[in-house]
Amino acid sequence: MTLVQLEYIVAVDTYRSFVHAAEKCFVTQPTLSMQIQKLEDFLNVKIFDRSKQPVIPTEIGAQIISQARIVLQENKKIKEIINSQQQEVVGELRIGIIPTIAPYLLPEVIALMLEKYPDLKLLIWEYTTEDIIHNLKTGVIDCGILATPLADSNLSETPLYYENFVSYISKNSKLFKKKTIDANDLEDENIWLLNEGHCMRNQVLNICRSTKENRLQSLTYNTGSVETLIRMVDINDGATLLPELALGELTAKQLNKVRYFKSPEPVREISLVTHKNFIKKRMLNALKEEVLSIIPKTMKQLKKKDVIGI
Repeated sequence: MTLVQLEYIVAVDTYRSFVHAAEKCFVTQPTLSMQIQKLEDFLNVKIFDRSKQPVIPTEIGAQIISQARIVLQENKKIKEIINSQQQEVVGELRIGIIPTIAPYLLPEVIALMLEKYPDLKLLIWEYTTEDIIHNLKTGVIDCGILATPLADSNLSETPLYYENFVSYISKNSKLFKKKTIDANDLEDENIWLLNEGHCMRNQVLNICRSTKENRLQSLTYNTGSVETLIRMVDINDGATLLPELALGELTAKQLNKVRYFKSPEPVREISLVTHKNFIKKRMLNALKEEVLSIIPKTMKQLKKKDVIGI
C-alpha cells in the first residue's frame, strides 16, 4: 500500500470518475486503474462499485477512503512544519468563495497577496455554500470564504467581518421617501431574489420574515448575480437587498436608492472556513490578514447588529 494509491482512490471518490481522476492526478486512466486494483488486491476488498455511473465507493470502500484522507493530510503536515520553521508563505492555496462576496473582496485581496507572497499560488473558484462545504470535506479546496455560522462539527470557522444588508429601493416605491426602513416595511414590496442555492437568498427571506417568492407573479427570474438584481430594480421597480460592500460599485444616482435598516441592523457574518484537519495555517493567516486590511473598521465589530442565519 502506497501514498500514491491512496491519492488515487481519494481522487476517484472526489470526481466519481476514473477518467477525470486520472486527469487530475496527471496519469493515464489505465495506470490509475491498475494501481487501485493492486490496492484492492492487497486489502482483499472492493473499494469501488464499478457497475454504477458515476462510480461510487462500496460500504467498506467509503471507510477506507475516509481513512486515506486522514493519512494524506497527516503526510502533508511534514512539509507544512518545514515551511512554518522557515517562516515562509509558499505553496498552493485553493479557495472557494460565494459569488455575493467575490467581486467586492477578491480583486484587491488577490493583488495584495500576489505582491506580498510571490511564491504563493492561488487557485480560486466561485461556488455556492453547499458546494464549498462539500469541496472542503472532500479536499478539493483548502478554505472557503462564505456566510456563517454553518453548525458543522467537521468544519472550523474563523469570523472575519460583519457585513450589513441594505435595501435598494425603486424611486417609484412608497418607501423611497424614507431615510431608514424596518424589515416589516418590505412585506408589501416586490422583492427581487437570488435563485435557489444561494445562501443570501435565504438570509433575505429571513430578514423579511416571510417565505414568499418574488411577488411579480407574471415573472420568474432566476439569477445568481447581485448586479442583475440592481438592474431589475432600476428598470422594473420593486426592491432588493444588497451586501454593504456592493455599494462601492454603485453610481451616485444608484446610491440615492439605498436605504439602511433601523437598529439592530441585519448583517451577515463572513468567515474563513476550513476542514477541522486543515494544516496550511501560515497561508490561512496570510489570507486573513490581507482580507482584514481592506475591511472597514466598522465591519469588524458586532454592535447593535443582528446576524441573519443561512
